[in-house]
Amino acid sequence: MAKRKLNNRQQWRIEKIQKDRATRAARREQSVVQQDEAGELGQEQEGLVIAHYGQQLDIEALEGDEPGRVFRCFVRANIDSLVTGDRVVWRPGKSETGVIVARCERGNLLQRPDNFGALKPVAANIDHIVLVIAPEPEPHDNLIDRYLVASESCDIPAVILLNKTDLINDQNRRQIDTLLSRYEGLGYKVARTSATAGDGKPAPEVEALVRDQTTVFVGQSGVGKSSIIQTLLPDELLRVGAVSESTGKGVHTTTTAKLFHLPAGGDLIDSPGIREFGLWHMTPQEVEYGFREIRPLIGMCKFRNCRHMGDPGCALDAAVEAGTVSRERLKSFHRILQAMAEQQARGLKLT
Repeated sequence: MAKRKLNNRQQWRIEKIQKDRATRAARREQSVVQQDEAGELGQEQEGLVIAHYGQQLDIEALEGDEPGRVFRCFVRANIDSLVTGDRVVWRPGKSETGVIVARCERGNLLQRPDNFGALKPVAANIDHIVLVIAPEPEPHDNLIDRYLVASESCDIPAVILLNKTDLINDQNRRQIDTLLSRYEGLGYKVARTSATAGDGKPAPEVEALVRDQTTVFVGQSGVGKSSIIQTLLPDELLRVGAVSESTGKGVHTTTTAKLFHLPAGGDLIDSPGIREFGLWHMTPQEVEYGFREIRPLIGMCKFRNCRHMGDPGCALDAAVEAGTVSRERLKSFHRILQAMAEQQARGLKLT
């Protein structure tokens, strides 16, 4: 998205909003100090961020007298951005409120670019990303590779889940099998399922993936992510995204990132903001790193400024000839780099 030049009125409104937010934050901080001085705050304990609502967060108590109870907490001004999945140190206050005083060390952090190009943290401490694809809409290796590059760059393992297996037929079976075997050959875990077991319950393949794990589902619209999530959380008020009969594309309905405890064990972090994300903010070097079979070849080209686009002495071309990198993956790598260059040159977002 091209950046717009703000007029004086718009600039004034932005500055006013920021000033009002700073004033409210100062009031909250003062309230925290007053409760602390009055001895109204409880002892420090560990908690889990399960939802984020602007300047306030829902914290689930992991210690103390009531583990599992949820408190609406304020954040001390000196703490950096917190996201769903973070573990924190907090102190309980009055009327199911509390104060977050520190963030614990993260295992990993999932980020996505906002409309202005800045990276926005959206979830933390994820065990794996489940990339959902389906026979319809037709899965394409380039789209799959973009998600895998993003997961590799965050150091979060990715699993490919083929949903809607009932839609596999003689026309698409060979193409899908070839596609999935390519990723299995690269060491990615691949699972196949339909959204339900036929009785409204989660399919056993899905339950096996999420059990005792903290999971995030991603994938393009229409592949059945919301339906899978609803089978895992039948008692939660999650509306399934409607799918247009004419386009096959879904619509997002969930409005905030939230962590859910699954009945069969494990946790699920759900938000439309992390179900689809692009790579336009990344550098070519980061994209290289995101292709796990290309990663060992970084720096091996004859020329240091090799663009990997048919340049003489390119290590990637040599790897294709040797059979250690597939031609399909190299083509996907080239398409990603070309699309990024074109979009960045126009100042637009790659989605």
